[in-house]
Amino acid sequence: MADIDALAGYDRFKFTHDGRTREVFRKGSGPAVIIMHEIPGLHPQVVDYADRVAAAGMSVYLPSLFGAPGRKVTIPYALGEMFMNICIRREFHVWAGQGSSPIVDWLRALARKAHAECGGPGVGALGMCFTGGFALAMMTEPAVVAPVLSQPSLPLGKKGKASIDSSPAEIACAKRRFEDEDLSLLGLRFKGDDFVPDERFAFLKETFGDRFEDITLAAEDGAPGTGRPPHSVLTIHLRNSGPTKDAEARTVSFFRERLGLA
Repeated sequence: MADIDALAGYDRFKFTHDGRTREVFRKGSGPAVIIMHEIPGLHPQVVDYADRVAAAGMSVYLPSLFGAPGRKVTIPYALGEMFMNICIRREFHVWAGQGSSPIVDWLRALARKAHAECGGPGVGALGMCFTGGFALAMMTEPAVVAPVLSQPSLPLGKKGKASIDSSPAEIACAKRRFEDEDLSLLGLRFKGDDFVPDERFAFLKETFGDRFEDITLAAEDGAPGTGRPPHSVLTIHLRNSGPTKDAEARTVSFFRERLGLA
């Protein structure tokens, strides 16, 4: 069941693009940051992170892409969403060679809307886990100027280790924009996380060079929680102090810098 209190302080609206409608939750004021939740859905710890971004002077937009908004994380809930819902939906591409997911086009349209509503130099975009690479693919939308990939887990499988779920054209666009507009990309993960192999971050570093800021945390830095080794940098395995809290602070400062607040 959904936890109504988790999103009680948020306005909600339906956003439709290209015939697809989803619910979006919004809070705060200032330039916009779109936060895309991890599996199994828009759970309370994702909302907690969004609360802190909003408190730092930004408008957060939380699209509900799958799962029940506000529902707490359990292993059965996560497995059910992964294998009975997400992997069979045509909106999501999970394997190597498929490029970005079709849902990214809807997210780009949401970024345009958020920028029009909130102003500023552009929009921040943060993806987590299953949605991690979406923030990079969104760079073909000119409004997106601050992409953050937290534990980007796609594509799945051995063939996709040294890649990210973005098409060659999307990667080329991001690379060009990073140079032309003096932008950059932030990536976070735990060392030893099988869902975010070393090869993936090596690929990002090779592709984007110094424009890619790599924040790789030691496994022992993560808080105990669902899964071993730790996976969810900004939510489930976030500690109240130490390297994970520093990593969270860096994402907030990154958004503030790129969105003209620093």
